[in-house]
Amino acid sequence: MRTAFTRQPQPDKPESPGKNYITPGGLKRLTDEYHFLVTRERPAVTEMVSWAAANGDRSDNADYKYGKRRLRQIDGRIRFLRKRIEAAEVVDPGAPRSERASARVFFGATVRYADAKGAEHVVSIVGSDEVDLHRNHISWLSPLGHALLKSAEGDRVELMAPGGTTDLIVLEVRYESIAVEPFSEPPFAESSSKGFSRNSDRPGRSS
Repeated sequence: MRTAFTRQPQPDKPESPGKNYITPGGLKRLTDEYHFLVTRERPAVTEMVSWAAANGDRSDNADYKYGKRRLRQIDGRIRFLRKRIEAAEVVDPGAPRSERASARVFFGATVRYADAKGAEHVVSIVGSDEVDLHRNHISWLSPLGHALLKSAEGDRVELMAPGGTTDLIVLEVRYESIAVEPFSEPPFAESSSKGFSRNSDRPGRSS
């Protein structure tokens, strides 16, 4: 272990406008959700709104109000996903890289480090759209991700967190494929058969 080098935190530098580093699995999850919303969920909610609009006074129509609110939410999410997908810069953590590059922490690295108490932790550095604390996937823009970036095995880095500053020691840096949880259709999506069964007189829809 190298002990002579302690990497001090550097002043934050502005990131390139709109840059969205993401793994292949993360991009697939975004595109799958986008496709689901555009081709299935939005048309289903639009149909529900049309059905509700034909059922009398819209000012006192719960289905109509819910549907319009849901459409606004969907449209907002579609716009967000479109921007994130257009700005995506895909980085494959499992792709071959030079020995020098693989020795330091960059986007896509999996890092084993020890905290000030000696406890060891392992994290994978991913995009902000891929954060999954259950899988120890952290954003490269998070305080921990920022502290680890550009460090190498044996480096001591300072983590500046809301609770104060603490030292971490980098024990291992490796690059391997990172499994991102795939997109799954919400259980109560309006486009599912369950979504259209809430009212028996609402028109059915095949999946």
